[in-house]
Amino acid sequence: MPGSVNVPGIVKPLPAAWFVPHDTNAEMRWEALRDADDGPVVGRHVPVERFFVRNHTGTPLIDPDRWRLRLFGTGLRGAPAPGRAVEFGLDDLRALPSTRLGALIECAGNGRSFFHRRQGHRVPGTPWALGGIGSALWRGVRLAEVLRAAGLTGGAVDVLPTGLDADYVVGGTNYGPVRRPLPIAKALDDALLAYEMNDEPLTPDHGAPVRLVVPGWVGVASIKWVGSIEVADHPLYSPWNTDFYRMFGPGHPPAGGAPLTAQVVKSAFELAEGARLEAGRTHRLHGRAWSGTAPVRLVEVSADGGRSWRPARLDEPARADDWTRWSFDWRPARPGRYELRARATDRGGATQPERAPFNREGYLFGAVVAHPVTVV
Repeated sequence: MPGSVNVPGIVKPLPAAWFVPHDTNAEMRWEALRDADDGPVVGRHVPVERFFVRNHTGTPLIDPDRWRLRLFGTGLRGAPAPGRAVEFGLDDLRALPSTRLGALIECAGNGRSFFHRRQGHRVPGTPWALGGIGSALWRGVRLAEVLRAAGLTGGAVDVLPTGLDADYVVGGTNYGPVRRPLPIAKALDDALLAYEMNDEPLTPDHGAPVRLVVPGWVGVASIKWVGSIEVADHPLYSPWNTDFYRMFGPGHPPAGGAPLTAQVVKSAFELAEGARLEAGRTHRLHGRAWSGTAPVRLVEVSADGGRSWRPARLDEPARADDWTRWSFDWRPARPGRYELRARATDRGGATQPERAPFNREGYLFGAVVAHPVTVV
């Protein structure tokens, strides 16, 4: 379509005004959340058509009427009987008690490009700015409900959801379909098998017919197009918690740190980099702040390159596992180039640092980001 970006393997249209393409992924433009100086476009939840896309390969098209979720393994009653599995269709899931949950999905590499742009470290992987994130209202059945219906035992240790996307092949190595273990405590806590997004059935790019949503954790835990779940009475492993999604490099163990779980605290402006603003008038700046471990308590804004800070207004109650919208009135007196900064603090006491600790893969960048604007 005219004015769209082309990303192989993504089904939905990708208007260039809304997205930045990265290989098989599409990053949300923050300025697309707002029309003009004070015209809101997007509320707490991002519309499906504007939601970012993270694919390891491409979006599969799965017939919901033929889809089945297969559960098996030594953590279920009757195991290890050969071939024993419990299957659920989409109608079976819909017959179970449903839950609606507002939650963020955020790629572990969100902000990765700033390791180089702001800190001088080149790292591999998708060069996200801060748009590898989105919030939606998810509806589905708690994973705990499905595990118990399948015959969960008290000895279960890990669950391993596996997607129905194509095998991930890189550097001549076939890593298989995307899959990543969850400890049973998290699986029974707040993980959701979602079949709706913003009150509509899931679309292919966002995991149709069913995806996992794991609030607060790095996005790879929220497996899309889930087709099977192994439930085991022992720890489980996949490349996505051994080779990938761990901290490697200086200051980390030689074999890598522990598998990544919770996201770090971050904030962003709903404003294009290099935006032009008029001198001598008050501009209401908008943004969002979030944390994977606690609700946001405070957002501060600096208009002088970080020399001084003033508190922003939190425009809605802060919630765990979701972002909080904020606003800040700024009246630049004279033309020139400025660097705006936003800094968030959550209720657990975590605050964005001036620099993010380096890791080889560029995960969990949470430092304060300079946001350049021009006043005319």
